[in-house]
Amino acid sequence: MVNISYYKKLLDTKALSCTELTKAFLDSAEKENPSLNAYISITKEEALKTAAEVDEKIARGESLQPLEGIPVIIKDNICTKGIRTTCASKMLENYVPFYDATVWEHIKAQNSVLIGKGNMDEFAMGSTSETSYFGIVKNPHNPEYVAGGSSGGVAAAVAGKLAAYGIGTDTGGSIRQPASFCGIYGLKPTYGSVSRYGIVAYASSFDQAGVLASCAEDTALVFDVISKYDERDMRSVGFKKSTYESLSGSVKGLKIGIATEDLMASDEFVNSAVENTINVFKSMGAEVEEIKIPFIKECLPVYYILACAEASSNLGRFDGIRYGYHVEDYEDLNDMISRTRSEGFGDEVKRRIILGTYVLSSGYFDAYYKKAQRLRESIIKEIDKIFKSCDIVLAPTVPVAPLKAGANLSPVDLYRTDICTCAANIVGLPSISVPAGFTDDNMPVGIQLIGGRFKEDVILNAAYAFEKETGGEYIKLSEMGCGV
Repeated sequence: MVNISYYKKLLDTKALSCTELTKAFLDSAEKENPSLNAYISITKEEALKTAAEVDEKIARGESLQPLEGIPVIIKDNICTKGIRTTCASKMLENYVPFYDATVWEHIKAQNSVLIGKGNMDEFAMGSTSETSYFGIVKNPHNPEYVAGGSSGGVAAAVAGKLAAYGIGTDTGGSIRQPASFCGIYGLKPTYGSVSRYGIVAYASSFDQAGVLASCAEDTALVFDVISKYDERDMRSVGFKKSTYESLSGSVKGLKIGIATEDLMASDEFVNSAVENTINVFKSMGAEVEEIKIPFIKECLPVYYILACAEASSNLGRFDGIRYGYHVEDYEDLNDMISRTRSEGFGDEVKRRIILGTYVLSSGYFDAYYKKAQRLRESIIKEIDKIFKSCDIVLAPTVPVAPLKAGANLSPVDLYRTDICTCAANIVGLPSISVPAGFTDDNMPVGIQLIGGRFKEDVILNAAYAFEKETGGEYIKLSEMGCGV
């Protein structure tokens, strides 16, 4: 398998220098990016400088850190000192941070080689990476399809081998959904296990940085590097043990709950992927039972009410006064702010700001925001109860197969693609999307494994066991009797 361990072996045995490896990825990125549009910025100078440092270390006979010399892509809402961070928005088109996000500090300290910054839905608001100011991200399996969102550029780059792994963010499914559409692994960690410091906020009580990688082993390796306590994030807890060392590949006796409500809302290909995955886990000795998740129908409206309310507050700082885009011609301060925000934000961002402002406004606060917060508390209590009898919950990642580019779905229909993923963000649970099959159009379909709080080791091991059992070869879902 071509993964981080493979590249590490090439470096350790001196079969390939880090500079040669880096140039190979840079060449691929520069060649393929015009068609995939996975990168907003390619950081060639930064990459070659780091590669030279790694080569010097190898020449001295020093051992390498787990991610040292390995090419990485970082989502473009994660601050990188001295490197443009745009959030795929006109508002921040030329913004260059003066500090690093904590998650990038951890990767940077490993001397991992930054190939560039990943394209995304503007301010991480979207499910297809079509809202980017810099253009749509194409799916490397078929450019007629979207890569998913909002971490679409990172997913496309990893799936298209334009980076060995990537770091994205997940507010309501933004790592797992593009991972599913692109046929790779996508981990949204427990809320608080990875620092949010330096990540441009969308919805602060939901946002979480995580990993996109080509296999479960890589996902665990990267998670162990980035999941450390950070005093600059007041909700930071970190993670106390190595998930990589916990990968046994055994799931005998593992108790898996199947969310039947999610299956009722999913299409045939997705249900076949879930069915196939269940059969594989059963064959390995796992115990499977159907469960019901109380308030599951309320998860989507609760998520969008609260996330949009937080976005309305967080994006208030982009007013054209302090930094970012601002109009040159205006009548007064109010006109300048109004025109700056109207021109600087795209339609989807403005839609969510308006919705969030509405639910926070006088007369509607109690009816929407306050009620949603109470429902969130109830959802958290009820879902926590499920993990007293189950080790993991197995569900679709996305209720539909990958979408075609330019499908022009209504905002509500696009929001519904988050129906399977947003519950984990509401409760703050870890969840990983795992490749589980292909449609008749050879487009990937993923399933997700959700664990209890700080049970990343459990879901990563389950993903690893499934990958080992299937050999990483996933069936055409029509072979399960679907689509015929």
